[in-house]
Amino acid sequence: MLDLATTKLARLFTRKSRRGAKRRTMRVVHVLRKCNPAEWSGTETAVQRLVVGLCRNDVESIVYYPEDTCAGPNPLEQAGCELRRFHAMLPVSGITAEERQKRVAIGGNLLSFDLPGKLRNEPGISVFHTHTLGRLGAIAAYVAWRRGLPLVVSVHGGLLDLPDSVRQQFARDTARGWDWGRVFGFLLRSRQLQDRADVLVTCNPREAALLRERYPEKRVAVQPHGVRMEQFQTDCRPAALAAFPQIYRRDVLLAVGRLDGVKNQGWLVNELPAIRRRHPNALLVLAGSCTDEAYGRELRERISQLNLGNDVLLTGGMASTDPRLTGLYQESSVVLLPSISETFGLVILEAWAAGKPVITSRTSGASALVREGKNGWLFDLNDPRAFHAALDTALFHPEIAAQYAREGEQLAAAEYDTTVLARRMRLLYEQVTTEKYALCNPA
Repeated sequence: MLDLATTKLARLFTRKSRRGAKRRTMRVVHVLRKCNPAEWSGTETAVQRLVVGLCRNDVESIVYYPEDTCAGPNPLEQAGCELRRFHAMLPVSGITAEERQKRVAIGGNLLSFDLPGKLRNEPGISVFHTHTLGRLGAIAAYVAWRRGLPLVVSVHGGLLDLPDSVRQQFARDTARGWDWGRVFGFLLRSRQLQDRADVLVTCNPREAALLRERYPEKRVAVQPHGVRMEQFQTDCRPAALAAFPQIYRRDVLLAVGRLDGVKNQGWLVNELPAIRRRHPNALLVLAGSCTDEAYGRELRERISQLNLGNDVLLTGGMASTDPRLTGLYQESSVVLLPSISETFGLVILEAWAAGKPVITSRTSGASALVREGKNGWLFDLNDPRAFHAALDTALFHPEIAAQYAREGEQLAAAEYDTTVLARRMRLLYEQVTTEKYALCNPA
């Protein structure tokens, strides 16, 4: 009976592509809460690389995102997927414009009134895949239920695997103002989103274990984020040098990530005077958009107070496909990741793909990738001596750094290439689609 269902599914979902030249066996809707190239983050990078890999595995991707969050060329469109925009808002009154911008950028629970109709009318869909929780994810769940289609929910930024300090800070940030969207969240059953999913996907083994404990009846899959190895095989250093001439003949210490307290760039700035005493040619490059203006101001003030204006470079935001960012990786001496919380650590894979060593704080995501003394260094944020010892080894003993980078590059190519991971995701789509069809069409 299962084989019969699979055959029927193949006939049902196989269709001509828009060009009519190649047949696609699946058409998947992806729902995002943000897609702004100027504020590109790990979630957008993960989705962009996923849809590229899915395209190579005969899966068409249709990406829905809020219409007012995109500025400039969109890497998702360049990846070959179809884009659909919808109206969205942050239904909170009584907060400042700066607070609103911050919430929209990294953690606001958005609401949309036209998304349900757009998803309901999207033709030929096999699977709904939401990469956001909250109300937008609940809308996808509602439409999937009405259409009898499977729902895949990806947990990108961490749900249960979060340090108490991060959880408390998020609660403080979202406590202000009157959230009049709660009534719609109640009607959409947004708090029950995980219960309604056919499968929960996370990139973090620890997060997966916690989800299985919380939702024992639910299927939980670990799907790591991927890296396009070929992107880093092209020499993009000229683009980086042209855009950022300050890096010329400097020992570039590269930290990639949005300027935000969780990413913890301030820790590196505070350690930079000690770094400079031992490595006077060092240049700290902070590559990422500022999603927390208050934090960004504090960071710049601290740089000024320590008289580090010539030793810190703030590049601003760049999409993951930007050759300037790829070139910065290739020009770097070492990549630093001082995050308080990191559920995966895509930056680590990107550094390895560029052939660069990594020194990272001991988060759950980094600990799942980095093997101390083999492919990188781990340190505790409350132990700066361990960090400085690792940095000394990386800069004073380049042969060890190169060995660690090679080990990491081999691991990234073997287990985290986007095409390999997308093939696994397609198989997951096929499984949940077959099960949903069998459930809705019993013999």
